[in-house]
Amino acid sequence: MVSGDLDRSLGLYQTMMISMGAMIGSGIFVLPALGYKKAGPAVIVAYVLAGLVVLPAALSKAEMATAMPESGGTYLYIDRAMGPLFGTIAGIGAWFSLVFKSSFALVGLGAYLVIFAEPLSGSLMLVALGLGAAVVVLNISGTELSGKVQAVIVSLVVVGLAVYTLNAGLVADWARFTPEEGFATHGPGGVVTAAAFVFVSYAGVTKVASIAEEVEDPGRNLPRAILGSLAIMTLIYVAVVAAVVGLGDPEVLKHGGPDDGASLTPMADGAEALFGGFGAIIISVIAVVALTSMANAGVLSSSRFPLAMSRDSLLPAGLQTIDRRFKTPRNAILLTGAVLLLLIRFVPVVDLAKLASAFQILVFSIINVALITFREANLASYNPEFRSPGYPYVQVFGLLAGLGLLTQMGTVPILGAAGIITGGLVVYLAYGRSRTDRTGAIGKILHGEAASDNVVDPAETD
Repeated sequence: MVSGDLDRSLGLYQTMMISMGAMIGSGIFVLPALGYKKAGPAVIVAYVLAGLVVLPAALSKAEMATAMPESGGTYLYIDRAMGPLFGTIAGIGAWFSLVFKSSFALVGLGAYLVIFAEPLSGSLMLVALGLGAAVVVLNISGTELSGKVQAVIVSLVVVGLAVYTLNAGLVADWARFTPEEGFATHGPGGVVTAAAFVFVSYAGVTKVASIAEEVEDPGRNLPRAILGSLAIMTLIYVAVVAAVVGLGDPEVLKHGGPDDGASLTPMADGAEALFGGFGAIIISVIAVVALTSMANAGVLSSSRFPLAMSRDSLLPAGLQTIDRRFKTPRNAILLTGAVLLLLIRFVPVVDLAKLASAFQILVFSIINVALITFREANLASYNPEFRSPGYPYVQVFGLLAGLGLLTQMGTVPILGAAGIITGGLVVYLAYGRSRTDRTGAIGKILHGEAASDNVVDPAETD
């Protein structure tokens, strides 16, 4: 095994499918009932609101990805903009949040698995752990193979969702979406709170930036994949969640889960009316495939964070090792897989979702600050092929809106995010600080040309 460059083997379609695969999962198959419990039928508005808050970060990342088409994504941009301390915190946080989401997907599929494979109900944990291990092996076996598998799975799931939505249009109770039936049963506050909890549904939209080093023609394909997948998924979320609300029993959606909580199988709850009475089974099969796909995309993307941080001497050098045979970051994938399996085994599924969403909101807010920093530093080497429209107003809106949603998450998720920030600070002080002697683009803003010698060139590739 050697350290070196990764293969540029992902075209536009595969890149978009990886992005969509990281979003087609819990956001559709698990979270709608949680959102419904907080907002009623107006949960569809919550999904649109969450998408609007994500858009500025998507535009910002699309721009920075074309200026720095390397592995690392969120970590790389924040590090190069604001320095290694903030980069370490953002890298570890973004890595954890995406692994949280992948774990959530693998645990969440258990509830659907029982519907058509009840004999497995006593060993759901083992099934989830087995699927997690399989995802890790697939990712080590090659990005191109993983990308092709992802493209096929996501394409089939999208077709299944389209059939589900069209059939629901014929039998669903659409009167629930009228003011007379209590469309916004919890008012605007409920919509905002629901938007905060379903925000993690969109986390995958920018994660393809973390595998930019493996994307063909990144200046063209990355912006199209990021913005295209966001637009498509917003439409899919609204259509599918509307079908879920129109088909399901409101009381089952709100109280059909463990301990009188929200249902963990909202798409299957009202699906018996579809597909000749086999709706619940068909939807459950699609859910298992989709949630596995999301976990695969999550491991593929998140494993590139420790790879990039290792290249910058913020984590041990062994994490940047590239497998000689498969050309994948084997050690980074193994570390990610180990954390994934531990989370599946020991952390409750709802807590996984809340923690993932809270830190994603924070990271998406900061990424807008990173773009502003690059623009205002006016570095000659910062030359993106795509530029975010509406600068800087779009980025300021993304920052303020994200922080506003974060206040709706509750105490535990906010404390979890604070814990990850503290952990990142400790890692930097204990390991990275003594091994790095540089500043981000912000150094030029604060100290002028005198800091230029220590500013890392955004276009530099290791």
